Amino acid sequence: MFQPISIFIGLRYSRSKSHTGFVSFITFFSTVGILLGVAALITVVSVMNGFEGELKKRILGIVPHVIVSDFSTIDTGTDQEKSWQNLREELLTQPNVLRVTPFLESEALIQSTKGLQGVLVQGIMPKFEQKNIVSTHMVAGSMENLSTQSYSLVLGQSLANKLQVSLGDEVRLVLPNKSVFTPMGRIPVQRVFTVAGIFHIGSQVDDAMVYVDSRYGAKLLRRTGDGIDKLRLYLDDAFNAKTVVKNLEQKQQNTEHSKTLDSINFSTWDESQGALFSAVKMEKNMMWLMLSLIVAVAAFNIVSALVMVVVEKQAEIGILQTLGLARIEVIKIFITQGMVNGLWGVSLGGLLGVILALNLNSILLVVGVNLFGFGMQDLPIKLEWFDVLTIILSALAMSFLATLYPAYQASTTQPAQVLRNE
Repeated sequence: MFQPISIFIGLRYSRSKSHTGFVSFITFFSTVGILLGVAALITVVSVMNGFEGELKKRILGIVPHVIVSDFSTIDTGTDQEKSWQNLREELLTQPNVLRVTPFLESEALIQSTKGLQGVLVQGIMPKFEQKNIVSTHMVAGSMENLSTQSYSLVLGQSLANKLQVSLGDEVRLVLPNKSVFTPMGRIPVQRVFTVAGIFHIGSQVDDAMVYVDSRYGAKLLRRTGDGIDKLRLYLDDAFNAKTVVKNLEQKQQNTEHSKTLDSINFSTWDESQGALFSAVKMEKNMMWLMLSLIVAVAAFNIVSALVMVVVEKQAEIGILQTLGLARIEVIKIFITQGMVNGLWGVSLGGLLGVILALNLNSILLVVGVNLFGFGMQDLPIKLEWFDVLTIILSALAMSFLATLYPAYQASTTQPAQVLRNE
């Protein structure tokens, strides 16, 4: 098969066995360094993607992506219930919005005979929460029990363990910020509820959130009707929250476009959980940086190997130049030789990284390593092929840059000076 002369010679040099032992040693370890760096980068980034995905699923599955509030002041000529229903229908037509669920919430204390805990009580309508992450992670009872059992609630398993309650037990909800007058004086609003369901998601909200039916939540808060004063928007991607809010605010400014979007407030999940995800993103970026430096150091070991090859091949370069080989062709020879080593390291490293990422939990199980220190919990792993392609192309680019200086030095060889001593 036809090959340009520069590529043909570069490939012959890369397969040559005539290098000194030290040159071969450096070449081998530069290739191995690239291999290990690329494999480590793919594996670690996949694990970080998995952790980020788990946070999005477990925390942002419960925390509202966008909260719409203060719509009770909308003058639509209808009652409050009709008001939020109209608003919900309009919000469902917006881009990136998958579901809109009504709710009310208040801080409260939950008390059993064994303990007391501060929680956030949310009054919901179970018919709108069928696809909620809570309803799909029930370990006892169900969300539907809230609408069939009066004054019942659903709580997390860790909270149930702290209070030492189970399905069917009674607990007391106390609202310290609301009080009523009684013959005994002013006391906080409180009511006995029955545990109708227990969920387990495996996040911090398991011991901080309690769900009740909105009808009974409204009665507890002394509100009329269903008491709904907020809407929760579930998006196709929680990180689209700011874009969605920006679009809604633009429509809000045009009161002729939509009267139902007038005079309402929007808030996004990053106001309460943004610091956590910012920390995860920063950690992920730092891992990218550190492991990329490892790949860069390994790639630039190619410089040392090629410089020694150039010194070793001075006579051959001089002969080729006297035969008419142009300087650019000499440059191509050594770029080809360096890129062969880089290509081997990147290809094998990419393959090894993908294999490790896809089988990391099985490998850890075989070697008996438990990174969590308790139980047998798998590492969350999400292999993104775009990340793999980015890592491979970046490593190849580093390898290419590492070949430029030695190749240029080879092209500056003066045939007369070199061949004078031969």
